Amino acid sequence: MITIGGLLPSDRAAWEGLFRAYIAFYGRAEPDEMYERAWQEFRDGTRLHALGARLDGRLVGIAHFLSHPSTSAPGTDLCYLQDLFTAPDARGGGVGRALISAVTDWARERGCGRLYWHTQGSNAVARRLYDQVAVNRGFIKYDIDL
Repeated sequence: MITIGGLLPSDRAAWEGLFRAYIAFYGRAEPDEMYERAWQEFRDGTRLHALGARLDGRLVGIAHFLSHPSTSAPGTDLCYLQDLFTAPDARGGGVGRALISAVTDWARERGCGRLYWHTQGSNAVARRLYDQVAVNRGFIKYDIDL
């Protein structure tokens, strides 16, 4: 069974492994300081937020997100899903869908007007899921009206 929740201090190593795999997937390399800064931001939970997906107690997926004001909908914040990653051996089992659903709930509870995210056009595996749960408005950008 998949469970979704906040990251715990004991998740640090597993989270970093997943985040490093996500960064590598997009052909990037980041200094160690970036991971430490991000972890501290997620632990603080003020500006940046993170959720983890666990399968049989093991952290197998992460979602990083934030809310921000909108220039075109004053008074309504938007929620941006910045990073979403599932361990390769857990893909196809609903982890990504569960994380998106949890971020959607988080944003809705806080009165956000929309959840959105971006992906590369060539990310066909992820786009199959995204096309099921959100609307592609032609910018390789996905959003969910809340």
